[in-house]
Amino acid sequence: MNIQVFLEHHGIVRNPFAEEDAQTDQVFKEHCISSAYHPIWDKVYGDPKEPSTSIIFGPKGSGKTAMRLQIDQHLSRYNEDHQSERLFVIRYDDFNPFLDHFCERLGRRTSRKPEKVLDAWRLWDHMDSILCLGVTDLIDRILHADEGSKSESVSKQRVHGLDRAAGRDLLLLASSYDQSTSSTFIARWTELRKALGYRNFASKISLIAAITAAILSVLLVVLLYTGDWGSADAEEAGNVSRMTLLLIPVITLIGSAPWLWRTFKCHLAALGIRRHMRVGKRETGSLRKILQQFPSKELANQPLPRYDRTDDRYELLNKFKSILECLGFSGIIVLMDRVDEPHMTGGKPELMRRFAWPLLDNKLLKHPGVGFKIMLPQELHRDIDRETREFHERARLDKQNVISAFQWTGESLYDLARARMLACAADGSSPEPKDLFSQEVSYERMLSAFQSLRVPRHLFRFLFRVQVEHCNRHTDAQPAFKIGGETFESTLAVYARESEIGNH
Repeated sequence: MNIQVFLEHHGIVRNPFAEEDAQTDQVFKEHCISSAYHPIWDKVYGDPKEPSTSIIFGPKGSGKTAMRLQIDQHLSRYNEDHQSERLFVIRYDDFNPFLDHFCERLGRRTSRKPEKVLDAWRLWDHMDSILCLGVTDLIDRILHADEGSKSESVSKQRVHGLDRAAGRDLLLLASSYDQSTSSTFIARWTELRKALGYRNFASKISLIAAITAAILSVLLVVLLYTGDWGSADAEEAGNVSRMTLLLIPVITLIGSAPWLWRTFKCHLAALGIRRHMRVGKRETGSLRKILQQFPSKELANQPLPRYDRTDDRYELLNKFKSILECLGFSGIIVLMDRVDEPHMTGGKPELMRRFAWPLLDNKLLKHPGVGFKIMLPQELHRDIDRETREFHERARLDKQNVISAFQWTGESLYDLARARMLACAADGSSPEPKDLFSQEVSYERMLSAFQSLRVPRHLFRFLFRVQVEHCNRHTDAQPAFKIGGETFESTLAVYARESEIGNH
């Protein structure tokens, strides 16, 4: 029996349970993302006017990614409706590029063992990764101002309205954190400088002085060897020659010293950034050239990620937030998900813990104007009670709006399945899960079975499999449009046994 015929009989035009991953689930993205919510939704989403932090622990397949996508879409809608109070969303869910760059900094021997790599991962590495994503995204929007959706675009008027200090801060952030590959690093930075209207002629004064000194020295040499000394006696000519020879290195040194000193300081800063900003790609030479584009007075005492400490990162985060406020964003939301997917963690709890735990710092999670929505695997919550007192004092999880168990009841899973069926229903149809089954499967039994499946992923797999199993037992010549109790129970038993094997 054709499964599509079975579904069409119940008024369903596409299979609601064929997809399992929210990232590729079109039924969810097109329909359920705006209509199907978990009961804890309001607690996690919070009030966009006051960005807050939520940490959700949930088993695989429980819908953490789906909730993250829902938060993302709702924030986009909020931004469209509140143009003067928009939130800047940073999607921190692809960790492989950052971990790859991080490994390159540690050396071959250390990078061979994931546990040693992740033991070296610190809070400032998370902050650098988040700033890399945020700064790169913001520069893309500035260079393509007035393009894209209203929720994310940046107007040219606001860009031109940035004062010189804000322009300098953004260019400094770009020098350290812009990770775009759309063009060369120096070309993109120069394009941004022009877009901001940041004039940096003062940065070239020392170079001009050095070039002038070099030209003057060359002229003196030419004068020394081509001058007409015939009218002067030999002693006087010798004295002039010696004075000229002594004057040439003095002029060269005096004229070049400021430029050489600036070059040396910028090179040291570039070396520090390349060494201590471990999650991004940077070349010392090109970075030094960029730093030399700033006048000495404007570069002095500015924070740069050139040390292993968080103080500079917090200052840079504050600068980034101030720039966003000038561009019409009132706060920042960081969406963190898929901690179990990077090749470095491999889904192992001990490795995921090494990676995620440094981020759990109350100073960052409660930073004014910044909210984190962190989706973590359920296995990590079991390790919290075994952590040290120092960890708990630093993380202050009692202040972080923690959802310790992202759970579903049989009733909530039934409502979720119903919402998906309605999303896939033909016009005028309103199918429900109980309509698929015969009277042998009572409503109470169905809720009990759904409860045993625990998470949406298992529910969708089971409902898809039971449909296939039913259709395989009947022909198109003699169709049956109700799934019997025996098929329901046997399929559930087999699936439960297989899922238990998979969990172990």
